[in-house]
Amino acid sequence: MLAATSAKSPTPGGGAIAGMTGALAAALAAMVVRYSIGKKNLLAHQPALEASATALDAMRDEFISLGDRDAQAYAALNTLQKLPADDAHRRAAMPEAVQNAIGVPLRTLRLALDLARDCANLAPITNAYLASDLRIAGALAEAAARASLCNVQVNAPLLEDAAKRASLVAQSEAMVREARDLAARLGG
Repeated sequence: MLAATSAKSPTPGGGAIAGMTGALAAALAAMVVRYSIGKKNLLAHQPALEASATALDAMRDEFISLGDRDAQAYAALNTLQKLPADDAHRRAAMPEAVQNAIGVPLRTLRLALDLARDCANLAPITNAYLASDLRIAGALAEAAARASLCNVQVNAPLLEDAAKRASLVAQSEAMVREARDLAARLGG
């Protein structure tokens, strides 16, 4: 993945890295949770911790999938943009390509925010010796959200509806602010 990202190729790019960053965050949070399961002082939280471990694994897998889907969405959009503006295939396929190029990073952003929320909620019920790892997971979740926002913002001008475009960007920026605030609560 890193070698492919560093190559002179449009994909994988920032969206794939946002997905990988989110996957790293989810994996690290899952490690914190697994070290907390079975601790005597955290026994009251075992059901929540076990559910969190499963949910974090699923998030990790979804982030990886989103990274792959982002590369595919951008490749399709990039291919269409190289066609003449009056090309019938371009005109027909462009709305869906734009929707995918925005929808995938938007889903990544939402998932990153969910992960940041989970990290904040896990802080008081996980192993205190791993607090720095949980802070790092929160910081990475914020980074995944911010990276995803970049891709939403760069593709939003392709939306024809100005009101929808403005609303989408504003909502995305609000989600990133919340992820930043959650990471700050963790000390990240």
